[in-house]
Amino acid sequence: MTTNANTSAEDDWERAQARLADEGLSDGLPMVPPTPERVERMLRYCGFDADETVATLAPMYAQATWRDIATNAVMAGCRPDYLPVVGAAVAAVAVNAFNLLGIQTTTGNAASLIIVNGPIVGEIGMNAGANALGPGNRANATIGRALRLVLQNVGGAKPGEMDMATLGQPSKYTFCLAENEAESPWPSLHSERGLAAGDSSVTVVGTVGISEVVDSVSNQADDLIRTYAHSMLAAGHVHASGLIGSGEPLLIIPPEHAVFFNREGYTKEKLKAALFEEATLPMDRLSSAMRERIVTNRSEAGTDTTAPVRIAEKAADILIVVSGGAGVKTAYVPTWGGSHSVTQVIRRRVG
Repeated sequence: MTTNANTSAEDDWERAQARLADEGLSDGLPMVPPTPERVERMLRYCGFDADETVATLAPMYAQATWRDIATNAVMAGCRPDYLPVVGAAVAAVAVNAFNLLGIQTTTGNAASLIIVNGPIVGEIGMNAGANALGPGNRANATIGRALRLVLQNVGGAKPGEMDMATLGQPSKYTFCLAENEAESPWPSLHSERGLAAGDSSVTVVGTVGISEVVDSVSNQADDLIRTYAHSMLAAGHVHASGLIGSGEPLLIIPPEHAVFFNREGYTKEKLKAALFEEATLPMDRLSSAMRERIVTNRSEAGTDTTAPVRIAEKAADILIVVSGGAGVKTAYVPTWGGSHSVTQVIRRRVG
């Protein structure tokens, strides 16, 4: 039997959902009502100045304060100790190199991926193992969702208004994982970028989808590299620059394959170099219109008009992150044209 108190609480919840949707704050999923008490609890836990501006976000070029970020983090279902990660991601996407205006307003299906490194991964219980990109972990799911809500509700990228994606993609709800540093034989992403192992950081990447790469039979490094490289080639990802996937392609490699490559003498740098050499698309694989456009652009730039299309301008631009659990399933994540990944140190809790 339902009590009056339970009925009242359920009615309050439904009214809150309707109000958030009516005000255009929802992503379509149920949300935690951002009561003043919940928002203040999150801000108080971290000790951040609620009125401090963290970033200015396109396309509305609105200032995102810690209060704004905390409000959206509450709605996303974040715990208070997730707020520093969300704030760092918000600061990172606002860096010019990321090209937030383009990502927020394109008709493409661009989505922002968050990669988290450092001690904070264990402190807040993020998933870097099995199903790291899937459901089941509150931190991964709600941190990614919180960034998207901030971009929508503060930055102004509301679907059908400023966010003009033709189709979009499920990753626009949430796209966040941690690197599996404990099982990786290689330096972490944030170490590659000059940060100390004890630093915690986020790296944001503008992405356009994800493709599973499966090769459970190759037992030679060269063969596996060939599988990786040819899985990264698609004419539909070639941009006017003559690069595939904007030239900063991301491979999320499971620990088993990372250990295999390391045992075969491959550092991250050597693997990137091998992929750079193998992953080329002959010009005759492109439509005549695409070829003509690339040739014109190359002629104007004074570069070789007959050279094959590559996945990057140089090997170092390829991103490799180790994550996931048991198994040999790799994820290829093509990146969005005109955007470059950005790494940001996470500000720790004050006090």
